Amino acid sequence: MAKIVDLLKKANGRPFFICDVSPPRGADPDLLEPARFLDANVLSVNYSPGRSARVNSAIAAGWIKANTGKEAMFALATRDMNRLALQSLLLGAQLLGLENLVVLKGDRPTERESSLVKEVHDLRPTELLRSIGDLNRGLDFKGLKLRTPTDLCAGAAIDLGRPLDREVALTRRKVEAGARFFLSQPTFDTVRPRQFLDRYEELTGEKISPPIFHGVQVMAPDSLVFGRLPDWVTVDLDRGRSGRDIALQVIQEFADARLSSIYLVPPVKKGGRRDYEAAQAVLEAARG
Repeated sequence: MAKIVDLLKKANGRPFFICDVSPPRGADPDLLEPARFLDANVLSVNYSPGRSARVNSAIAAGWIKANTGKEAMFALATRDMNRLALQSLLLGAQLLGLENLVVLKGDRPTERESSLVKEVHDLRPTELLRSIGDLNRGLDFKGLKLRTPTDLCAGAAIDLGRPLDREVALTRRKVEAGARFFLSQPTFDTVRPRQFLDRYEELTGEKISPPIFHGVQVMAPDSLVFGRLPDWVTVDLDRGRSGRDIALQVIQEFADARLSSIYLVPPVKKGGRRDYEAAQAVLEAARG
């Protein structure tokens, strides 16, 4: 059993990678085999990407950990379950030997999807973080004692595409609610992350204490983009520069700024297929 914050401390300043993994749209274990070859410190299983029916993220993370020996965590969105379902799932995740998760709100369904599925949001992310703290103290949502408490390490997300002051205030609330680490949305330089860190210290009077894993997306000419794609990345891709080289440039910039904890996002093609080979090429070169 290994919590992300403890693994990061053991890395002692060396580059540390969390790599994003999509759960499969089918129950064939072979669909999770690519995870076996990703040389990241931790594999993070996304939660129903594309708002489609997929293997539950906690179950997929449990399979990866049990069958590959790799450390795995899972994302959990408040969008789709009430507090009873959320706490029951968290107990099941602990039973599978999982300790780490990241709490998300979840993207809203499109107008068409809203006629097929309803949002729940019984708990907001900050409330779910507090709920996890209660489980760790041995109490369920009714205040009843569990037979055994959980020992979960919960993180949260930072969206650097939103106004900084708003995101700083939300991040502060997540810290107070018990977030032990953060995953940030991908950026292609350190400007926005450093602005966020500076503004956090200005508004709160202290440096942010939980570690942040800074998002870096590996691009491909036909891959989907999360957030805003800078003009220089578009130009470089059009000129034939590989997404691997661009990602390595960004990772090096983070390393030079002493921000060496990275949340790596493999290319996502239309239809949701992911290019894990491209992500592994980045991991190999970054560690080389």
